[in-house]
Amino acid sequence: MEITLTRPSTSRVVTQASENLVKILTPDALAFVEKLIRRFEPRRRELLERRKKIQNEIDNGMLPDFLTETANVRAASWKVASIPRDLLDRRVEITGPVDRKMIINALNSGANVFMADLEDSHSPTWEGTIQGQANLYEAVRRSLNFQSPEGKSYRLNDKVATLLVRPRGWHLDEKHVMVDGSAASGSLFDFGLYFFHNAKELVDRGTGPYFYLPKLENHLEARLWNEVFNEAQDLLGIPRGTIKATVLIETILAAFEMDEILYELRDHIVGLNCGRWDYIFSFIKKFRNKPEFSLPDRAHITMTQHFLNSYSELLIQTCHKRGAFAMGGMAAQIPIKNNPEANAAAMDRVLKDKQREVRMGHDGTWVAHPGLVELARGVFDQALTGPNQLNVLREDVRITAADLLKIPEGTVTEAGIRMNISVGVQYLEAWLRGQGCVPIHHLMEDAATAEISRAQLWQWLRHGRLNAVQFQNFLSDEMKKIKETVAPSTWEASRFELAAELFSKITTASEFPEFLTLSAYEHLA
Repeated sequence: MEITLTRPSTSRVVTQASENLVKILTPDALAFVEKLIRRFEPRRRELLERRKKIQNEIDNGMLPDFLTETANVRAASWKVASIPRDLLDRRVEITGPVDRKMIINALNSGANVFMADLEDSHSPTWEGTIQGQANLYEAVRRSLNFQSPEGKSYRLNDKVATLLVRPRGWHLDEKHVMVDGSAASGSLFDFGLYFFHNAKELVDRGTGPYFYLPKLENHLEARLWNEVFNEAQDLLGIPRGTIKATVLIETILAAFEMDEILYELRDHIVGLNCGRWDYIFSFIKKFRNKPEFSLPDRAHITMTQHFLNSYSELLIQTCHKRGAFAMGGMAAQIPIKNNPEANAAAMDRVLKDKQREVRMGHDGTWVAHPGLVELARGVFDQALTGPNQLNVLREDVRITAADLLKIPEGTVTEAGIRMNISVGVQYLEAWLRGQGCVPIHHLMEDAATAEISRAQLWQWLRHGRLNAVQFQNFLSDEMKKIKETVAPSTWEASRFELAAELFSKITTASEFPEFLTLSAYEHLA
């Protein structure tokens, strides 16, 4: 049954009626979201246009640097506001999408924090987005359960991880919700629904509405979030500063404005996170038209490379100077059950990565699978003498713009090209079916993987490290390989042909599409 919810006549939601829709999209909830959109949508649009202007400046020779106009902010002595008790120890955080089983397993995993993701590991089908909000509603109230098709029951433990939610980035729309004839901001829709339904309940339970903020490119975008937080708290009569947020530093431009981002959100922010995969994608994207910034195979781009190590060190120094947490990056590996030798090698890579992070001074780290929680916890338990490392100030660090922009050495190989094609198409196919978090080659991949894959291929094509004929031949070969591993009936029901078509179109476009998911969103059910 198709319904139209009107709130007021200039705002409409058109979708399939369901129990969750009635539960989540209440008139009061829609009115709250609409107030946020009406207040902040014009500024969001201005900031997205500003991104285009800065990209044009980079294309015309400008290189990022620390801002002269905010030098006083970096030089001044100030700290972020106090941190709630249930966020003081964040040594292990697990991330994942908002389906029922994943939420239960993640909250029960033994991790300190679970980041429920409405962004890169979530395919934003209307059904999945509303179901995700309903799942979070039940998780907050500890009533969430799941019965598998095999008859296994899943329920929340008495002790669970602290819940943080990641809404969509500023660049994403929610096409199913129209306000004054335009698609609503995905950020404000995700944040608004979760905050409206759960903020007071969370406070009553001794915790709070906590968020991860993705894809920020500058401190002005952080300022907008701070204004949204204040408005939302005022509308519900919740004291300002109740919201607490952690910002993912996953764009190259944000790396130059970490102090300023902390400052703009100082009443609400508790830390920054090294969003390493999207950071690599952003690096490629921003310098895509500069041949001297062409990167090697993804396998060469590890956190020990100078530009990534510098970014991590600067993040730790900046955060700890301001009393904020410096969170490490994602371990995307998943246990390999049928190959003990390969599993041991994968776990050793995770171990070394986490040891590197804790030695540098990170307060905690990310994992993508419950099977990695114990390993990561062991590393941090052994090294930490308290709940965090805020006392590690890293005053020895001296990071310049040149450090953040240093190109890693390495080659472009046929194996690297083929891997990007294979992983990119496989992820995109799953995303088009509504699955945003996908195990591929023993790694838990999200949208950042596909973004790196197609961005590297576009860059290599643009600068002559790969030609169009080679790309199409490799794509054809990889599609044959994928088809050989899939049952005929599964292939017929899949979206591989569409995924390959879209991947090819985006990768070979004359102008670089800013986000893969923007192009693919129109094809999402």
